[in-house]
Amino acid sequence: MLDKQTMISPERALIGRDTPMSIEDQHFVNQSSLSAMPSGNQQQVLLGMGCFWGAERLFWQLDGVVSTSVGYAGGYTKNPTYEEVCSGKTGHTEVVRVVFDTNEITLADLLKTFWERHDPTQGMRQGNDLGTQYRSVIYTYSQEQFDIAQQSKLQYQALLGEGTTITTQIEMAQEYFFAETYHQQYLAKNPNGYCGLGGTGVCFPPTENE
Repeated sequence: MLDKQTMISPERALIGRDTPMSIEDQHFVNQSSLSAMPSGNQQQVLLGMGCFWGAERLFWQLDGVVSTSVGYAGGYTKNPTYEEVCSGKTGHTEVVRVVFDTNEITLADLLKTFWERHDPTQGMRQGNDLGTQYRSVIYTYSQEQFDIAQQSKLQYQALLGEGTTITTQIEMAQEYFFAETYHQQYLAKNPNGYCGLGGTGVCFPPTENE
């Protein structure tokens, strides 16, 4: 019997398929392109903090965020379906791809929202949502981003203090697979939909600019 809170091995993971997920490319909220690559002063990062519906809404509301989308990353199955990810047999976690303008918002600022708005100490779960697809992750696209994420983690761990340990994985990003169109900007399309996000109650101290 598969334990959904235990990471599956590459050998046991589902193979998946070569055909990418077909999605509607226009962002439901701000009409940006979901698939466009960062340009100019833009960067991207993948953030996993439990169910991706509520997580995506957090970030599309921030000034400086150009586009958001939800998808799957960190596992082994090519172009998985939502049902496959929920089975625990892909190794993927649910993530939000955030494209942001560094002239308006920094990665450190994005990560403040990330740390404060979920519980990064729960391992392979988030609240009542159990399984490897709900683990907390930061997948970065450069060494600079990786270093910023590691420093941010150390800062938040210091705020949490002893007795609780952050379990968030910080790794270089591998391939990102889009989730089905109905998941994209889900809580804008379904305002009364499920959102299981809950933080620790510990926040970063305000900065001079806040």
